Amino acid sequence: MVGGVHALRELRLEPDDELTVFLGEDILAWMVIALGGAMFAGNVAALIRPPKVRRDANDLTKAPVVRSVVMATIGAIAMIWALVSLV
Repeated sequence: MVGGVHALRELRLEPDDELTVFLGEDILAWMVIALGGAMFAGNVAALIRPPKVRRDANDLTKAPVVRSVVMATIGAIAMIWALVSLV
């Protein structure tokens, strides 16, 4: 256990030490790009290629068009906004 205490003492940061953040300081923009892109791609895929086989009686035969287009548009706007903020 003594080695653990010494290891923690070595991890102390001095005021002039710099920390590197995973994915840089722009992690929020990267997350919005990922989520917006997934939202866009998933809704477009649901419109273009609906499932061929229904799993149960509650499944729809095709995706609701208006809702899917609105959600795909929101995802695309979020993704583009985050991409522009990175530049």
